Amino acid sequence: MKVAFVANTCWNIYNFRKGLVHHFLLRGDEVIVLAPEDEYTECIQHWGVKWIDTPLQGTGANPVKDLGYLMKLHSIFKKERPDVALSFTIKANIYASLVGKFSSVPVICNVSGLGTVFLVQGLIGTIALRLYKIAFKSANYIFFQNEDDKKLFETHVKLRKERTGVLPGSGIDLTHFKPTTIPKNETIHFLMISRVIVEKGVREYAEAAAFFKDEDHVRFTLVGKFDENHSRSVSKEELDQWVSKGIIDYIPHSDEIEKLITESHAIVLPSYREGTPRTLLEGAAMGRPLLASNVPGCREVVKDGFNGFLFEVKNAKSIVDKVKLFLALDLEERTQLATNSRKLVEEAFDENIVIDMYDRTIRRIIKPS
Repeated sequence: MKVAFVANTCWNIYNFRKGLVHHFLLRGDEVIVLAPEDEYTECIQHWGVKWIDTPLQGTGANPVKDLGYLMKLHSIFKKERPDVALSFTIKANIYASLVGKFSSVPVICNVSGLGTVFLVQGLIGTIALRLYKIAFKSANYIFFQNEDDKKLFETHVKLRKERTGVLPGSGIDLTHFKPTTIPKNETIHFLMISRVIVEKGVREYAEAAAFFKDEDHVRFTLVGKFDENHSRSVSKEELDQWVSKGIIDYIPHSDEIEKLITESHAIVLPSYREGTPRTLLEGAAMGRPLLASNVPGCREVVKDGFNGFLFEVKNAKSIVDKVKLFLALDLEERTQLATNSRKLVEEAFDENIVIDMYDRTIRRIIKPS
């Protein structure tokens, strides 16, 4: 079988789909990746996949570039004739679905989050919603990463329920992300791993961190890409101010996420909405308590009082209150939250669950020759 992975970056495939790709490769299937070139292209090629450069503008709306991508994708589908295409991210989902219909290639979409389609009102969100309505009529199957997103799409896009399902995110490799002991040092280290954009709640995180700025026993770190060209990025001035005032430590990029999680006491994510956040899954798999917004996606991974605490979305004071609650816990209580985090991902978010769901869906939609 030939399987095509369609995404807006090779980074997406490398970070979130590694287990799924290797599953097909180990089975003897041929895997092709259709994505723009980036710093992770060589990494995925080393796995043994065939990579085809497929330029796609991840954000924004440029009709000329998007039409060029559509035509390129159609040409590849007609030439390569994959047995099934698995698409990820908004534009890849939309255009792969459209192309799949006209090239007779079954397409399985993965809606990993709503992005700005439902979070931000405006022309781009309206266009994306209309394109979803058109494209998803052609998709063979659509996976969501939480029930809230599925219900919202069923309402706005009018999906056929028999063609939709819910995955436990992208799953987590429990053999790679192993539990580690919570540090016993006096300084309590909170860690947020996220792109530096408004919808991830970075402003609320910084505002909450500012409350504890003069307390030596509390430390807040933000790890994630800053892209000043992103339409929803915070300003460079804001970020620099947070750092210069000692409110947060900022690390723009790290290939040692496991080390950073090991050094932390809790993972924080004040996002406005998620699919199933990978950073929370990684933190939980490594045995860390979680603090997150009480929103779709986050509340699937964070069970309030069991493996962490939920706070109100867009509310820095609520974050402060839950940080105080965490600081009041003793080591035994924090360790229990940590143990519960690992238990939760073992039971519900093992990537083997995701792989099995893809396998069963592919068997259903591909007709025997």
